Amino acid sequence: MANDVWVYIEHKDGAVTPMSFELLGIGKTLADGFGSSVCGFVVGEKADDIAKEAFAYGASKVYAVEGAEYKGFRADAYSKAATSLLDKHKPAVALFRATSQGTDVAAASAALLGFGLCTDTIGLAVDGGKMKMTRAAFGGNYTVSVVNEKAVPQIATVRPKAFAMPEKDASKSGEVVKEAFSVAEADLNTKVLEFIQSATAVNLVEADIIVTGGRGVGNEEGFKLIKELADLLGGAVGASRAAVDSGWIPYEHQVGQTGKTVKPKIYIACGVSGAIQHLAGMRTSDCIVAINKDPDAPIFKAATFGIVGDYKQVVPKLVEKFKGKLGR
Repeated sequence: MANDVWVYIEHKDGAVTPMSFELLGIGKTLADGFGSSVCGFVVGEKADDIAKEAFAYGASKVYAVEGAEYKGFRADAYSKAATSLLDKHKPAVALFRATSQGTDVAAASAALLGFGLCTDTIGLAVDGGKMKMTRAAFGGNYTVSVVNEKAVPQIATVRPKAFAMPEKDASKSGEVVKEAFSVAEADLNTKVLEFIQSATAVNLVEADIIVTGGRGVGNEEGFKLIKELADLLGGAVGASRAAVDSGWIPYEHQVGQTGKTVKPKIYIACGVSGAIQHLAGMRTSDCIVAINKDPDAPIFKAATFGIVGDYKQVVPKLVEKFKGKLGR
């Protein structure tokens, strides 16, 4: 149906990226607003196992383009296939994760089809029968909501962890609609030779534990202590915008409105004041532990547990206690 909401199911060589299913939850909410259904769509070598997982998280139907040429991700091949699906069925909305793969396919599809595109959204709603999208603006100091009055369907990329993961129900099933679309090598402009892991890569979005350093860490050397605690707990190192802007740590570690939105089980903030832009990226963490010398720091209002003190004194004691508990 033309009013359906579609969710792009991202995967790597057939292994689904679990966070794709976050979008099925908000997709269902949007579909209810349109009086329609939420569907998944996938491009890959094989789609049956991916579709089965999508049904478990709420998709009523999954549209798929299959073929050996889609075994590994190539932006031009996947974009052409996704475009064929969107052009044929014209859903009201197509949602993609705001990742490198999702953004590649979303942007190319929007350009090829003349669809509306809003990137890196953090809020989605149906307002007066139209899609309303909210995203950060002006360096994260403001949020802006937009409605596309002209181009339909509407494509949006959504920041990971911006919405809750829907509950899984393995008993659910649905229809898989397979569409034929082949891509010849001669029509592709790229060829993947190999994937090389970035030396600075950090998976903040899917980390269960994050230890973050802010302006109060003081310098690049201070992040060695932050990393020691994160490594001990099997977590990831995060950073505030102030720490990144100061050049103490790469942007890949930034949490906040202009960085990553995260939802770990435990978030330990060291020397982070708690600016609203930072809180927007981590306030939904299950447990927030704040360590700051300033008892009036805004971070304490969002914290589950607060420790007033110098992180240089507190963190080593935490490391010592955790080593004892973990037998290190």
